This record gives sequence, structure tokens and C-alpha cells, in this order.
Amino acid sequence: MQLLTTDRVVIVGAGLAAIYAALKLAPRPVVMISPDPLGVGASSAWAQGGVAAAMNPNDSPEAHAADTVRAGAGAVDAAVAEFVTRAARDHVLDLTDLGTGFDRTSDGGYVLSREAAHSMARVVRVKGDQAGAEIMRALIAELRETQSVQVLEGTQAVRLESDGNRVTGVVLTRSDEAGSQPVLLRGSAILLAGGGSGGLYALTTNPPRIRGQVIGMAARAGAAIADAEFVQFHPTAIDVGEDPAPLATEALRGDGAVLINRDGTRFMTDLHPEAELAPRDVVARAIYAQTQAGLRPMLDTRAAIGPRILTEFPIVAQACARNGLDPVAQPIPVAAAAHYHMGGVATDLNGRATLDGLWACGEAASTGLHGANRLASNGLLEALVFARACAQDIAKNTPLPDSAPRLDLDFQSDGQSADPKAVTELRQTMTDHVGVVRDGDGLRRALAILAKLEQDHPACDAFKNMTATATLITAAALLREESRGAHCRSDFPQTEDGPGRRAPLHLRDALALRDQIAKDMT
Repeated sequence: MQLLTTDRVVIVGAGLAAIYAALKLAPRPVVMISPDPLGVGASSAWAQGGVAAAMNPNDSPEAHAADTVRAGAGAVDAAVAEFVTRAARDHVLDLTDLGTGFDRTSDGGYVLSREAAHSMARVVRVKGDQAGAEIMRALIAELRETQSVQVLEGTQAVRLESDGNRVTGVVLTRSDEAGSQPVLLRGSAILLAGGGSGGLYALTTNPPRIRGQVIGMAARAGAAIADAEFVQFHPTAIDVGEDPAPLATEALRGDGAVLINRDGTRFMTDLHPEAELAPRDVVARAIYAQTQAGLRPMLDTRAAIGPRILTEFPIVAQACARNGLDPVAQPIPVAAAAHYHMGGVATDLNGRATLDGLWACGEAASTGLHGANRLASNGLLEALVFARACAQDIAKNTPLPDSAPRLDLDFQSDGQSADPKAVTELRQTMTDHVGVVRDGDGLRRALAILAKLEQDHPACDAFKNMTATATLITAAALLREESRGAHCRSDFPQTEDGPGRRAPLHLRDALALRDQIAKDMT
């Protein structure tokens, strides 16, 4: 294996968290590992809602933190919620200074939207549903002017070099389908910011590459993974057969859109006092129940929004148009789809993982902010806050080099890549057995299938990262014998009394459980 050593900080990922961390590390030299061209394939760019922050004089970080804790179904770390919400305003102002074109009122204030489980309007947005794309545009423009950052496009991380206590490097390959001989890159620090795991599911809103690889890589190196069972399903993925499914932003419901079924019945009013603006887990389960009953749930924007959807929510309108839907005249068919992973690499307030030399931020990390159910539009906020925290901590703990030459990687082809059929089977297994509603029998069946898939494809690191994360999600879901937030067990429908426990899980323990179940089922 080719070995390269650099004094640069190595950032795995190229989404919002990765870019923001790189900017905050400047002028410290950084190399970013980006599987796709910069700005392509990152979940951040697909985010529609915006950034949650107490920008209204009548709002406060304390109220924002209280909503976060309440939405998280008893599993939020209150200290983390306070830490993040106190920093929210500063980050919105920072993004504004960097050129993000947030929607503004005539007097110069920020246009604020209300989304599910918020007690008031506090989501700063861009053109209704383009916040992620606009924030990424501004950050990428700044990044291209930052000489300390080198971006290795077309490169993916597949494994960490670790002795079980400390991470010393990252193994890279080419990211195209042909695969390549690996290259070991050792840097001054390793920061994981490569996204979550929604793409492990057959029905998802995540970009195609977001399939738990970064979380799996950390787990295989020995890092603790927290809250793995808590996968958030977005209630209003547009149900038109696309993979990934287009998203109908929650801001539509914030503007008055309602959920109906094929009979025209508005079903959320009988299920929760907040109706369509109930916490996401409640709405997702209601959508799932309507789908299972063959009642075809739909989002009706006609009365509340009407023709405004075409100009104020252009991404949604475009998704409808390419599938022959007219949202001005027709309700939009929707389904619950894997959207955001509250779980991930367990970190502290500095973004440090449980292995020395390793940090994580963004959706790849589990900070304790989201608990069992992420509050709407807290995802981008968490990425910003912890990207800066990681950058500051890395800067304190690594020397500033006099120089760091740019890297030149020479990959040799070897044909190794994940088997598409195996990936398809894995994704369908997760949707069928580890989805919106789970039970013990289905979870055990999923673990047995995952064991067989990994056994049949032992040589591909990229696939083993996927199966590692899928195993952690499934094992954690089997071990949590209650229903809490996004984790719903039909065989354990009650929520345990008291605050929800957070139970970090190591891959070795999840694999032991998986292997025993697979053995019992043969």
C-alpha cells in the first residue's frame, strides 16, 4: 500500500460541516476528501428547511433549547442543547457575512418560518426551500479563495488506521466504480464529516453516496457509536418512485399545507394537538400507517399556498413538474423516507471521538443534541456549531506547520467496488425490517441477512462500512425494548419512565449479537 504523510489536517467529507471546519481551521493547512466534485452529492446542499436560530426579539436560545429537549423525547443532552442554541445566532450572522442570501423582510430582518415542534417561527430560510444549496454556494465560494485548503475530488475514505486507541491515518481509494489500490494517508488530525446513513434504506431522501460509510469506518476502527437506533424518517418525501425521493420541505406545512388521504380526509387533526406540525416522528408514523392501509397520503398545498408554491418553493415545484404533478391544482403524494441519522460517532462538546486523534461533526457525529427525534432545522445548525468546535480543538492540539506541500495521489486500478445487487438487498432489508415501525422478529431477521451479506462480500471495505453501520442501527434497535421518538417498536409500544438513556455501542458487541442471532437462525 502506498503511504503518504502530510502535516495537513485530513477532513473526510465535503458538505457543510467539512467546508465550515476547513474555513475555521485556516490558515492551518487542510486536505479534504471529496468523493464527488465539490458541491455535488452532499446532503447539506439538499437541505430545504434552513437553520434554526432565535433571531426574533421575542424568542430566546433558552426557548429554542427547551423545544429541542421536548422534541427529543427525553434523550437530548440538555447541556448540548444549551451550547448549540446559544451559538445559533452567531452562526447565522457569520453565514450572512460570508454571502449567504437568506430571505429578508422589507426592514432588513430575517424571514422566519415555523416548522414542526418549534414553539414559534425561528427557521432562517432561502427562497422557501433552497437554504442548503445557497449556504453551500456561499461556503464553496469562500473555500475556493482559501489557499490553505486542498480538495481531493474523486477520492473516498474507506478505512481508518488505528490501534484501537488512536487513529493515525485514513485509507483512500478512487471513488469511481472501477475502484483502485488503496493509499494510506497520515495527517496531523483526522476529522470525519462525511454525512449520515439514510441511503442505507431503499426509501430515502439522501444523496446516493450517503450510506453510513463514515460511521462504519469509525466503528470498525473501535470508536463508540451513540444513538444508532434513532433514524429519523421524513414524513413528506414526494412519493413518485424516484431514488432518492424528492423532499417536500416542512416549511410547506409551516405555511399551512395540510395532510390528507385519497378520500380527502385530513388525518393529523385527530392524532396530535399540533396536527401537521407535530414532531416528525408522530407525523412520519401517521403517514406510514396511511400508506400501509392503502389510503395514499398526500400533502395538500392548494388552499394555503396555491400558485405561490411555484416561486416560493421552486425545488418542490420542479420535482412535481418532472413527475407530471401540478401542486397548484393537485395534492402531492408523500411517503415516510429515511432522512436523518440522530446516531453516529459519539463525541464530546469539542467534537472529539472516543479514539485519540479523531474528531467528528455533522450528521456523522452523535453529539446528544437530537436525542430520539431531531427538531426540524437543527441539523444544519449542529453541523455549523460542531464544525467550529472541532476546528478550534484541533488547532489547540496540533502544531501549526511551517509549510504543507500539496498532495498528489496516484491511484492504481484494481476493480474492487461494492456489488450493486448486494447494496440493493441491504437497502431493502433496512426498509423492510428496520424502518418506521420495527419489531423483534424483523430486527433479528435483518441481522441474519446482514451477516450473510457481509460474509459473501468480505473484501470490499466500502461495503463493510455500510454493513457495519446497518448492523449497529439494527442491533441498537433490538436492544432498546421500548418506543421512544423515531424508534418505534410495535412489540414494545410503551416508553420507559424517566429520561431516555443514551447507550453507546461498539461494533464488536453489535457483531457478537448479530453472529449469535445468525447462528440461532440457521
